[in-house]
Amino acid sequence: MVRRHEEDVDVKDESADEAEVESKPRKRKPQTRLIHEDLETEGKVTAVGTLELDPDEESPSMMGEMLQLYEDSLKDLEEGEIVRGRVLKIDDKEVTVDVGFKSEGVIPVEEFPDLEGVKVGDEIEVFLEKTENQDGLVVLSKQRADFVKVWDRVKTAADQGQLVEGKLVRKIKGGVVVDLYGVEAFLPGSQIALRQVQNVDSLIGQGMEFKIIKLNKRRRNIVVSRRAVLEEHRAKQKSEIIQELAKDQLREGVVKNITDFGAFVDLGGIDGLLHITDMSWGRVSHPSELVSIGEKVKVKVLSFDPEKERISLGMKQLTPYPWEDVDKRYQVGQKVKGKVVSITDYGAFVELEKGIEGLIHISEMSWTRHVRHPSKVVAIGDQIEAVILKIDKENEKISLGLKQTEPDPWLTLDQRFPIGTKLSGKVRNLTNFGAFVEIEEGIDGLVHISDMSWTRRVVHPSEVLKKGDKVDVVVLSIDKDARRISLGLKQVSEDPWPTLAEKYIPDLIVKGKVVRLLDRGVIVDLEEGLEGFIPLSQLGVDGLKKPADSFKVGDELDLKVTRVDTQAHRIILSVRAWLADQTQAAQAEFQARFKPAPSAESAGEPSAEETVPPEAEEASDVPGEF
Repeated sequence: MVRRHEEDVDVKDESADEAEVESKPRKRKPQTRLIHEDLETEGKVTAVGTLELDPDEESPSMMGEMLQLYEDSLKDLEEGEIVRGRVLKIDDKEVTVDVGFKSEGVIPVEEFPDLEGVKVGDEIEVFLEKTENQDGLVVLSKQRADFVKVWDRVKTAADQGQLVEGKLVRKIKGGVVVDLYGVEAFLPGSQIALRQVQNVDSLIGQGMEFKIIKLNKRRRNIVVSRRAVLEEHRAKQKSEIIQELAKDQLREGVVKNITDFGAFVDLGGIDGLLHITDMSWGRVSHPSELVSIGEKVKVKVLSFDPEKERISLGMKQLTPYPWEDVDKRYQVGQKVKGKVVSITDYGAFVELEKGIEGLIHISEMSWTRHVRHPSKVVAIGDQIEAVILKIDKENEKISLGLKQTEPDPWLTLDQRFPIGTKLSGKVRNLTNFGAFVEIEEGIDGLVHISDMSWTRRVVHPSEVLKKGDKVDVVVLSIDKDARRISLGLKQVSEDPWPTLAEKYIPDLIVKGKVVRLLDRGVIVDLEEGLEGFIPLSQLGVDGLKKPADSFKVGDELDLKVTRVDTQAHRIILSVRAWLADQTQAAQAEFQARFKPAPSAESAGEPSAEETVPPEAEEASDVPGEF
């Protein structure tokens, strides 16, 4: 259908001089009129053209027809058509276009992908959205015109599953805008690649192939996917590689993912697992120490299950097995250097080379120190020197010694500290049976509880010493094989008992204060640092079964010395012997004062005097018991 409308008609006043018209006929210039030619198809384009009219053929009726044709042409411009127009003006915000209507239309510059290629006077195709808006302007769209023009092409590609080419234009929320044949399509972020892309901005401006996954003409919505293209390509690659993959093959791949137990390597369509134990002959704490995502690596196919599509890969298998000739590179007694790579409760592992580690057992760390934990001696990352003690090639074990790098101080200890040597040391620790005194760095000697005092019975070392004290001691014995030193504290001074035997003669009357209650007697202080023992039978209380029934710590007693044992280092005392020299009144007063508690008496049972004669009880006393 062809429509014509008059756009520029040169009409002159026909009431001119009739005489002149009759005498000399006027010849008019041909009139030029614009016409619109519409193609009645979806996406039809209205073209602007011209029509030459002969003025001699004009008549009032023809002029009326032409005016009517013009009015009709305005009515026939329907909304929703693609029309051709001429660019009149371009500014920063809008492009003004004349489509032959009674008013111009404006289009935002954002709708022109290539605005630099458009200039005033160019004819362009636009979409007529409204014939008139509130400002009296025609509403046009360049984007919708482009969309309509490419719709059939896009729809055909979508229906047939064909790939289309486009360019990533800009990043928006949720994805990227793609220029597809001049129209905008949406590429969701999840469809950009097989895996999430960290830096989408780096892809802007790149041309790619896409697959159309969604269309909506009414909303002019086109959704494309790059991932679908890659998945099809990957599936094809996977099918090909499965046919040719075999054990022991050497292949190249790209690290796709890293976990705590290994790395997944893309071999080109199919992934294989590179386990952490197959990455290196040496110790690997985490796969990220050796590989990173996106890195190209060379691997060896260790196993392949086509049905389950499981592939095991190895990297260490590309290098020689380090334990093959380990006995040629290392010998027992050899000093070696290495790095501490692991510490356990029982020792430390030292890496001598990649794949070769040796263990320093906790017992081989020091000649003199009692090492409670290897971390007290070495730390991970330390570069140390050790001595090879044993090589077990079959079990891939090497035993190392740290203390063997220095001379054993115990071998010369008896030469440096002969028996009887007096020296100073620091109390390092207290136990129930004695105190350990450090005589030189790392070497402790034991002061037994029996060697702490000449004249008193020491129940616990803390009564005499405390940790950190500086003390003088004497070397009593050295056992190099058992690595033990016996020290004496009391031996620093002379034995006072020969002198005490002369002072505390039998039948000597003395006073003593109760300091300790035993089941078979009482210990009393005679003077500062000197103790004596009163057997149960010599406490002088009738029917007494336990000293605690009548006596308490702090009681002062009158006593008589019965015996001094210089060998056992003790003085035997008696209350009963002292009472024998007292009056009956004094004896009665004593019995009343120290009468046993009622709960302690048992009718019918023999007394201590009846069960244990004084001589037998004294004879039963053994050295060191008080």
